[in-house]
Amino acid sequence: MSRMDTAAVAPEAYRAVLGLEKYVQKNVDHTVLELVKLRASMLNGCSFCVDMHSRDALGAGESSRRLFAVAAWREAPFFTERERTALALTDAVTRLGEHGVPDDVWDAAAKVWSEKELADLVVAIATINVWNRISVSTRTEPPLEV
Repeated sequence: MSRMDTAAVAPEAYRAVLGLEKYVQKNVDHTVLELVKLRASMLNGCSFCVDMHSRDALGAGESSRRLFAVAAWREAPFFTERERTALALTDAVTRLGEHGVPDDVWDAAAKVWSEKELADLVVAIATINVWNRISVSTRTEPPLEV
């Protein structure tokens, strides 16, 4: 059972995060964005977000095969170089350790993404991590029926 409705309790904070969400939706490739959201949500154990982003991606035409493979993306042959670097960056930013994002992960992404695209990608990864942390902390559950 959900602990609270953050949007109702702290609407100004919710709107601020929603502002980031609207920005990344306009500035990051939709396919990559859904893969990033799904991967971060898997790593963070956010069932609400895994459910929502997998349904959103399916609705936008993404294949179930690729979506299932996000859990094991390093071994899966289904992703482009840009998608792979975005997923690697998602892993590094989401699991941000004391040494930050490794240079090899950053450098690989910087080779295939422009500086602006890379900045937007980092903001997208940070944004889904904020949503995940809100949803996991408040125990937001996915709807049983959609």
